[in-house]
Formats: sequence, C-alpha cells, structure tokens
Amino acid sequence: MAPYQRERLKRFKNEITRFMMMYKFALSEMETKVEILKEEFQLLHDYNPIEHTTSRLKSPEGILKKIHRKDIDITFSDIRNNVKDIAGLRITCSFISDIYRISDMLQQQRDVTVLEVKDYIEDPKPNGYQSLHLLIEVPVFMSDREEQVIVEIQIRTIAMDFWASLEHKIYYKYNASVPSHLLQELKEAADSATALDKKMERIHNEVEGVKEERLENLEEEVTRLDINDQRFQIPAALLELIDSDEE
Repeated sequence: MAPYQRERLKRFKNEITRFMMMYKFALSEMETKVEILKEEFQLLHDYNPIEHTTSRLKSPEGILKKIHRKDIDITFSDIRNNVKDIAGLRITCSFISDIYRISDMLQQQRDVTVLEVKDYIEDPKPNGYQSLHLLIEVPVFMSDREEQVIVEIQIRTIAMDFWASLEHKIYYKYNASVPSHLLQELKEAADSATALDKKMERIHNEVEGVKEERLENLEEEVTRLDINDQRFQIPAALLELIDSDEE
C-alpha cells in the first residue's frame, strides 16, 4: 500500500471511529439519565418503575445494509440524516403507567429534544405489537465540538417485551413467512399480555394504597433516610423546621 493510501485509510478510520463514538457517548448519557431517575424514584418513593435497560449500537456493517436498502449515499451526513436507529435504548417497566411516567420525565429534561413519539400502546400495530417509541436528540461534547446525536428509545412492560422477543424469534425462524395460524395466536397472546398488564397494575395500586396507610402510622419510617445503603435519622432540629414553616 502506498504512503498516500495509508494516510487516507488512517483518516477514514479516524472519521468512522469518531462517528461511532458519538452514538456510543449519546447512549451512555441516556443510560446515566435513566439510572439517576431510577435511583431517585427508589429513594423518594420506595419504588422502582424501571426493571432493566438494554442498549444497542448498530454495527458499521448493519448501517451499510440499511443505507443500501434505503438507497442512501454513503456519506456521514446522509447516514446521520436518514438512519435514526444507530443508537437504541430499551427501557423495561413493570406497569403501563410507568411507561408514560418515565417518558414524561425524560422529555422534561432541558437537554433532551424530542423529535418524534410513536405510541403503539394507545394504537397497537396490527400484529399486536405494543411499545412507546421516542426519537430524541441529546448533545454530546467532544474534545473539539458539540454534536447533536439521535437516540431511539423504546419503553415497554415486561409482558410487552416478552411478546416482542417471541415474535422476533418466530419471524427469524420462518424468514418472515409466518403461517397464518401462528400470526393469529401471536395476536391473541398480545391481547392476553395487555389484559395481564392491566390486572397486575390494579393489584399494584391496591397494594400501594395499603402501604401508604401503614406509613402514615409509622413515625420512625417517616423520619428516617436510606441513601446509598446507609441509614440516617433526621435530626430533631431539622424536624422542628417543619413546624416553623407552617407558622
């Protein structure tokens, strides 16, 4: 390889590395935001609405396949403008109400720009698929620039996630040509998952109501702080501030 070819290859490698790093860092930012919300909710409400998160960075090969399918020019600017799912974050919750709660909290953050919302819970896909999709943009601060990077976020319940995983495996197994009877059973399974989600949320709400009543009668619980696996008692002098503020 000639020296000028090596130099061109080195420059291209740096460009594609920087391009992929932007999406990696954007994912890290969103994962940190979700972790903060998760811990805050646990400490303030003794409840965690987020079961787990998974992130995915599309490989350069996967990006190339997509731009070929969409007939996009192979330039970094065209890829950024047309391929919106290079960075993906999936948030799995226990209950449907948690989905919208988390969505609202993320959308209210000042450095998050919402580009698109697709609500497949309110309006499921014909095959039964349900999830809330957000297309958001976050700033990534590199050594010499600030970049606005798109991240696709999917928020769903455990039941929705289980159904989507099964549906994906079936389509992969049959190479997208799924027998009609299986499609019908998948749709029925989606309806059952929805009914389960609603029933479990009703049970959860009833249990939370009982817990709130119990806490109202336990002064020790109210005057105690549990932060970072450490237990603190609120000093009496601070508790007196409550009475002074009300005077």
